[in-house]
Amino acid sequence: MSAPNPCLACGACCAHFRVSFYWTESDPFLGGGVPVELTRQLTPHRAVMQGTDCSKPRCVALEGEIGGQVRCSIYEKRPSPCRELDPAWLHGAPSDKCDTARAAHGLPPLTPDTFNEPNGPGNTPFKRSA
Repeated sequence: MSAPNPCLACGACCAHFRVSFYWTESDPFLGGGVPVELTRQLTPHRAVMQGTDCSKPRCVALEGEIGGQVRCSIYEKRPSPCRELDPAWLHGAPSDKCDTARAAHGLPPLTPDTFNEPNGPGNTPFKRSA
């Protein structure tokens, strides 16, 4: 049985951190896949996902309720910061960023058993996409 995806029952990182990245990730002519209409220019060389650079951040691509059921509407085309932030204990180690985001939304930290619980948070197989 595959491990449950705790991210599908969380979404805290999408509503806590600013998601900025090199602008070419959203330039279709240079091979970027992040939908440019969901970004804005942050600096001459950096773009940011809309909604994540506010005082109460929430990515425009996040759908659902934090701590309930969520999904990323552009998951296959998400920017590098999103691809690089793993949930705590996915690879057998804690994640300060995951813990920080969850705490900011009143969610408990994930535990080392998260990926061994057959009915754990998310209840769906976790597939990490590079």
